[in-house]
Amino acid sequence: MINRIAILGTGLLGTSVGLALRAAGYRGAIIGWNRGAEGAQTALKMGAIDAVANDPIEAARQSDVTLLSVPIYATLDLMQQLSGVLGCEHLVTDVGSTKGQITEAAGRLFNTPERAAFLPGHPMAGKERGGAELGDATLFKGAVWLFTDVATWERSSTASALVRSWREFVTAMGSRVIDIDATRHDEMVAWVSHLPQFIATALSALLEDAVGEAPELRDVGGRALREMTRLGASPYSMWRDIAHTNTAAIERAIAALEQRLQHMRENLRTPELRDEFVRANKFRDQF
Repeated sequence: MINRIAILGTGLLGTSVGLALRAAGYRGAIIGWNRGAEGAQTALKMGAIDAVANDPIEAARQSDVTLLSVPIYATLDLMQQLSGVLGCEHLVTDVGSTKGQITEAAGRLFNTPERAAFLPGHPMAGKERGGAELGDATLFKGAVWLFTDVATWERSSTASALVRSWREFVTAMGSRVIDIDATRHDEMVAWVSHLPQFIATALSALLEDAVGEAPELRDVGGRALREMTRLGASPYSMWRDIAHTNTAAIERAIAALEQRLQHMRENLRTPELRDEFVRANKFRDQF
């Protein structure tokens, strides 16, 4: 039974989780903490949390479940701090976009009979901009919520009950739960999430240099331009830790794209270009 949840990090995802929990019928207490006080106060005014905590460690100690909704390096830091003070009656989970280092730390710091359980998680949902003010109770509806390292929490019956309850609430928030290996997770998201972001960032930066001051830009740039550059609005602060903790997989994806673009450039006037469009249409037909 989850009677109290601490959300450490009331940005877009943390605030959205609080709102989605309420919409799903959760009636327990939700306590929020944010490094910047303004974000926590916004989440409080929106009804995503019931109170603002001054101390994230104490908030976690007093809660059944703690959700870490901060950048990845901050998540790793909080994991280190929490591992020594939480017991087997606690569950910690997260929403980090890369899972390799977090899952490794979970196995090293948590998931023993005397320590808290840790369930690494990643909802495949978000917006190009962050902030509590953009919190949305429907953000997770229809989304996939990935979990890694599921077997470790089965060592404790208390942990098992908390994990089952948390997964049930994730489903109640509208998400579809999938369990995946951490290494496979990072490989897949490098292709389907991280690469699109870096394409949009590179394209937006290139266009800023090439035609950013062109007076015709607003008239000539249509829907295709807006769609292709939408993710270009994402801030560096959201993506630095992702780039640093999934570097190898992202490098491989970018290198493959570079080769593909070179192939297209070299075949603008050959049937190979048609074949690329055929492959692209085949992939897009899956969605």
